[in-house]
Amino acid sequence: MTRVELIFVPAPEVGHLVAAVELAKLLVRRDERISFSILIQKMPYDTGTAAFVEKLKKDDPDRMAFVDIPAPSEATMTELRSLSRTAFHEAFVSHQRTVVRDLVTEILKRSESSKLGGFVLDMFVTPMIEVANDFNVPAYVFFTSSAAFLNVMFYAQDLKDNKNLEISDYKDSDIELSVPGFSNLVPAKGLPSVILDKGGSDMMTSIARRLRKTKAIFVNTVLELEAHAIKSLIDDSNTPLIYHVGPLINSEKGEPTSQKKKSNEDIINWLDRQPCSSVVFLCFGSKGSFDIEQVKEIACALELSGQRFLWSLRRPSENTEKREMPKDYEDYNGVLPEGFLERTSGIGKVIGWAPQVAILSHPAVGGFVSHCGWNSTLESIWCGVPIATWPIYAEQQTNAFQLVKELGLAVEIKLDYRKDVIGDVSPVVTAEEIEVGIRRLMNGEGEMRNKVKTMKDVCRKALDEGGSSYSSVGQFIQEVIDNIN
Repeated sequence: MTRVELIFVPAPEVGHLVAAVELAKLLVRRDERISFSILIQKMPYDTGTAAFVEKLKKDDPDRMAFVDIPAPSEATMTELRSLSRTAFHEAFVSHQRTVVRDLVTEILKRSESSKLGGFVLDMFVTPMIEVANDFNVPAYVFFTSSAAFLNVMFYAQDLKDNKNLEISDYKDSDIELSVPGFSNLVPAKGLPSVILDKGGSDMMTSIARRLRKTKAIFVNTVLELEAHAIKSLIDDSNTPLIYHVGPLINSEKGEPTSQKKKSNEDIINWLDRQPCSSVVFLCFGSKGSFDIEQVKEIACALELSGQRFLWSLRRPSENTEKREMPKDYEDYNGVLPEGFLERTSGIGKVIGWAPQVAILSHPAVGGFVSHCGWNSTLESIWCGVPIATWPIYAEQQTNAFQLVKELGLAVEIKLDYRKDVIGDVSPVVTAEEIEVGIRRLMNGEGEMRNKVKTMKDVCRKALDEGGSSYSSVGQFIQEVIDNIN
């Protein structure tokens, strides 16, 4: 039996890597002829992936090999560190092309029964398309964001290349844009900083150009969830094939330490004692954190609401230049209002890192105040938990707009809040605004809650035999098998 070897190069960020591994697992489970070599980049800063990667290597799933890409020399890293944030990543990936060529050559030598079927690249690793071309095999891209945001990227690229307009020029404009894939006009001010910032816009349009040169794009989404956005991509003759393969959900992001296991058990035990759908869960992702002033406003809102809550509160990085990840607080008293923990001890619990899927799956959880990262969005829908939107960075503002305005699956705390590495920081969100959002999330919006429950069932059926995502994955498998025969 001839096996198809696929080379996967995910981005070394935890959200991207988790979804990428789930896609690889899905494909190898579906067809015994497919195997993967997943090449792991090592960045010169903490990306939150180390524990997850070690667990993957320890588990050693069948027909999935994990191969480390050697880190660049210190001299090269010194040169790369002098670049801007938006230029650094592309230069880092481009520098590794020769190393990846050599690694793939060695991988292919190990098995005479395997044929190279192609490269599956993260959207932020598209400079590796050149390596796929060197091996004369297709390059596919795994797009870890929504189909709606893919439309935004192609729209920005079209403005620049065909109309000689810069989407970043709309940063402080009140204009509303007619973006393909959206039923509503999109306020320019509500677009993500990564699109509105000139450096970020240049990076994203460059990625969009390379995406158009690939054989196909996998999108971690569901046809029924993003029907309008997906149709817009399919109808665009300049867009490659689209495979909608989601929702790809991973419940374990890393190997828990004994201390973390105990913490997780404590969290679940606490939820077990709460009434059904009574708890609002607040969590802002692996990079999400706030300064003390904003933390106090959140605390005040929770007290005013009288709502049962579980709050994942993390300490901001003290060195953003080193791109350090947020950490858990050793003592919450230094950041929370005096007496807050005592006054809310009967109805609330403040935690550090959160086992998010386990929490969202718990029947006590009735709402999710979220940064609207795409993985978190899919996890919440998968669990049937409605969202109150509070985007922070990356493409999250687009996700929030889509959830509230396009799909009716969320209520708004904010749609255009931003606090990101580009330097944009929104004003503090007041306790009153947060309280109103929490009350709407937990006590009203019955139509939205019903929509979320319906979409939960739709998303689960999409992965079953005959479902939309199941069929889309099957089409890709057939294509890649046909290519080597």
